[in-house]
Amino acid sequence: MNTLVGSGAGTMSAKTVTRADLCEAVYHKVGLSRTESAALVELVLKEITDCLERGETVKLSSFGSFVVRKKGERIGRNPKTGKEVPISPRRVMVFKPSAILKQRINSPSASAGE
Repeated sequence: MNTLVGSGAGTMSAKTVTRADLCEAVYHKVGLSRTESAALVELVLKEITDCLERGETVKLSSFGSFVVRKKGERIGRNPKTGKEVPISPRRVMVFKPSAILKQRINSPSASAGE
């Protein structure tokens, strides 16, 4: 599955990969039926989502980690009016790519549209 398309002169435009694209890749590479491929992709995504909802870190070797962090209440500013407004506490998800993934996306072959 080619996700990056080079547009010359060192610039790249990224293609958005959808669930359907992931299902199609599983279908072609694993040999499951399209229905089974879609079910497998949905099952994996649901398991990742459920873990993150519980506040767990999801670590995928050679890929990266999805980490849920808590942000406390803070004061923000409305850029239009300049008025200070409180921003309520919330949880945010952060993706931390592995060193292997960083190396792969920065290798010369990745920019050539591998």
